Amino acid sequence: MGEEEIETVLGKYRAAGKILAEVKAAALSRVKEGALLLEVAELVEELTREKGGEPAFPCNISRNEEAAHATPAIDDRTVFGADLVKLDIGVHVDGYIADSAVTVDLSGEHGDLVEAAEAALAAAIMVIHDGVSTGEVGEVIENAIREHGYRPVVNLSGHGLAQYDAHVRPTIPNTRSEHGPVLKENDVVAIEPFATDGVGKVTEGGLLEIYGLIRARPVRVREAKQLLKTLEQYHGLPFAKRWLPRERLDLALRTLSTAGTLREYPVLREEGGGMVSQAEHTIIVTKDGCEVTTK
Repeated sequence: MGEEEIETVLGKYRAAGKILAEVKAAALSRVKEGALLLEVAELVEELTREKGGEPAFPCNISRNEEAAHATPAIDDRTVFGADLVKLDIGVHVDGYIADSAVTVDLSGEHGDLVEAAEAALAAAIMVIHDGVSTGEVGEVIENAIREHGYRPVVNLSGHGLAQYDAHVRPTIPNTRSEHGPVLKENDVVAIEPFATDGVGKVTEGGLLEIYGLIRARPVRVREAKQLLKTLEQYHGLPFAKRWLPRERLDLALRTLSTAGTLREYPVLREEGGGMVSQAEHTIIVTKDGCEVTTK
């Protein structure tokens, strides 16, 4: 890729990050006790489009022991309570993705846990530069979380970003590692510490509202064929069940999942029932440091 082409691509990553920062600020003002989760999620997704981007994945609103992949169902009437809320937002411009998350403590009881993830993110950003290993970044993240008296979530991690793909190599671990790939100038990655007062591991929790298209395969069921055509617009990025036509939707999704056409994203919960906090920014690696696109 030539220098001019690289700069064009990085410009789209920056544009997505700018949109995300504006959308996140607007959404945070709506995360209050008594507010509908669905209204916040729809605000994020609609405002993203109004500002010239597209959702890179459904707005994730995970609460308390939930760590990721929670998004409201259609007609969901759930409201925020005294929750520990993780708001995780993805925006893309022509497929180039920005990914950022923040934790809001509506109970007022988990400020230290929120600070643990935020401190880990800040520490990681400080050590990133061309030539740093992901293992070194993971060690910095783990140390910051443990210094606050909490555990990192060992089976969640940061990740690389590519066009129409929100999870590519390199993996950015949240724990120390002896080995790991080296970050290079112009790499675009999401740094994503998770901290918990639980056992430090997540497991699938059953609820399922997010899917992704792996590849189109022949199916006989009419509704499944129609749904495949609808899903082409997402270019393989995750989508919410509530975004889809409702007629015989469960049958269509079940058919495509059975055929191996869909990837499922069930809610991830802390294995020991512990509270989870999250902090995340997207960065572009530079020669001497990094550029945060989602501030």
